[in-house]
Amino acid sequence: MNRRQLVRSVLATGVVTLAGAGCTDSGGATETGKLSIGQVSTSIAFFAMFVATEKGYFDEEGVTFEEPVVLGNGSKVAAALKSGSIELGGGVMTDVLKLSETGSALGLVADMVDTYYIDIITGTKFEGAADSASLDERIMSLKGRKIGITGPGSGTEALVVYLFRKAGLDPRKDAELVNLGSEPTAALGALKGGQVDVLSFAQPLAQQAEGAGAGTTYISPCRGDVPGLQHVSHGVMFTTQSVLKKKAKEIAAFQRALVRARKDIHGGDSAEIRRLLAAYRSGMPDSALQALLPLLKGEIRTTNGFPRSSFDAAVAFHKAAGLITKGPDYDQLVPANLRET
Repeated sequence: MNRRQLVRSVLATGVVTLAGAGCTDSGGATETGKLSIGQVSTSIAFFAMFVATEKGYFDEEGVTFEEPVVLGNGSKVAAALKSGSIELGGGVMTDVLKLSETGSALGLVADMVDTYYIDIITGTKFEGAADSASLDERIMSLKGRKIGITGPGSGTEALVVYLFRKAGLDPRKDAELVNLGSEPTAALGALKGGQVDVLSFAQPLAQQAEGAGAGTTYISPCRGDVPGLQHVSHGVMFTTQSVLKKKAKEIAAFQRALVRARKDIHGGDSAEIRRLLAAYRSGMPDSALQALLPLLKGEIRTTNGFPRSSFDAAVAFHKAAGLITKGPDYDQLVPANLRET
């Protein structure tokens, strides 16, 4: 049984839970030069990892790993990390902050996307305020709708909760949240088929929906629609404090490879980046690729670091959404080499 099968098997049995005060110290695999990785989806947050893999940067820097297992939602990523089934988790700050509040000893590894890269996408039959209307008008137009999210406790749910609370609404009473998992094809199918009226989903689903004529980007934090969410730590790689210590060499190599990929995204051959993006999310229409490429440089920074202002914005967002009560200190979660003031 390979690691991907093992992780899925452990999660399916229900052995791994999020209960308890702290992360285990089992640490997963211990072989020098190797890491085990699980991630929530194949969203744009993990594109730099794909670039680094395709261009051989991880091998060159001295770290290897099997293809990351895609677990579908943040709670499963957190559970696999707690069990030691994986050593690095790819998710969103929602996962990190909620897990940290239970007392788990976590550490951040890389700020993958420094914006709230989840969009609210409406279907072609949606009737409500125009996408040029005020934010409050657009939020009120979501009342009573079926809204597709990846799952409970996710960053996709967090955005809906935040927006509804901002307008004085309760998403659990004033809308129907439908759990769709992280598979983009299934989400688009649900929107096209009318199973949901609206999607709350990570990029590049909005660009794919528009490219396929299946939907419209209705509310987009990354384009400035939601105050305070344009520059915020959101897509992240994280781990336990024990793995940070045990696998310091491997994690440093992982970080170096990511920086090389980030620099390619910013200043490399644009045709090559387009080709890699098309390979990363095969089947994306050309129009979707064209819409997404200009966004990458603004969302994926050239460093792995966490600006303090972006970190604080993430904590403030999750407090406002009622998802956390206090939030960890910046110095508690962000290792010294990743601190940017």
